[in-house]
Amino acid sequence: MNILKILDKLSDDKFFTTEASRLDTITNITSFGKKAAVAAIPLGLGVLMTTPVKGETTNAENSMAFKSTLTDALQLALVLEYLEDEYYRIGLGTSGLIPNADRTVFMQISKHETAHVAFLKSALTSLGENPGAKPTFDFTAKGNFSPFTDYSQFLVLAQAFEDTGVRAYKGQAGNVMSNKDVLTAALQIHSVEARHASQVRRMRANKGWIELANGGNMPSATNAVYAGEQNTNQAGFNTASAFGAEAGSASYDEPMSGSDAQAIASLFIA
Repeated sequence: MNILKILDKLSDDKFFTTEASRLDTITNITSFGKKAAVAAIPLGLGVLMTTPVKGETTNAENSMAFKSTLTDALQLALVLEYLEDEYYRIGLGTSGLIPNADRTVFMQISKHETAHVAFLKSALTSLGENPGAKPTFDFTAKGNFSPFTDYSQFLVLAQAFEDTGVRAYKGQAGNVMSNKDVLTAALQIHSVEARHASQVRRMRANKGWIELANGGNMPSATNAVYAGEQNTNQAGFNTASAFGAEAGSASYDEPMSGSDAQAIASLFIA
C-alpha cells in the first residue's frame, strides 16, 4: 500500500488567498503559573531514540530497534495531530467564535490536520503497529484557557500548537530515516505545518518566523514551546557574529525533543 497517496489531500491551498485578519496585542491572558502538572500521554510510548544502537546486536535485534524507534516517533506525531485536528474541529463548530474572514483559513488547516491523522494511522498500520487511540483533550488546560469563548485565546493556542508541531517533526526526523517513504511523507507534513504556523502567527500580528526564544505576544505558559530557539551556533558556525543574534537565531529553526513535545501535549490531555 502506498502510504503517500493520502497526502494528495494537502494540495488544495486555494483558501489561503484570503487576507488574514490582524489582531491587537494579546494581553492579560491567564498564566499557568510557575509549574504545571504534566500527565502521561496514554500511548505507552517507548523512549524516543536519537542515537544508533550500541553494542553487539544481531540483525534481527537491530531491525526491531529501528522499528520501535520509527513507530514511537509516529505515535508521538499522531498524538500531536490528534490534538490539532480536534482543536480546529471544535473551533470551527463553535458558533460565533471564528470571524467569517478567518474561517476559510482554519477550514483549510483543519483539512490538512485530518489528512495528517489519516496518514499516520495508515503508516502505523502498514508497519504492523496499532495506532494509538485518540486521547480525551482538555483545551482549557484545567481551566487556564478559554479558547472556545475567546478568539484571541483560540489564536494563542493555535500558534502554540503549530509551532510545537513544526519543532517536533524536525526533532523526530532522525528517528524515521530507516523508512524512506515515511521520511519523505514526514518532511512533506513538516513543511505544511510550518506554513500553518507562519499563517497563524501573522494572523496575530507576529512575524512569520521566530526570533530568539520570543514567541511573539505569547503568555509565559507557552515558554516551553520556544525554549532553545535562541541558539545561534549551527554546526560550529556562529550565526550571531555574522548576522546579529535575532537574525542569526531566526535563520535556523530548532528541533524539539520527543519528551518536550510529550510534556507540552500532555498539558491538554484530560
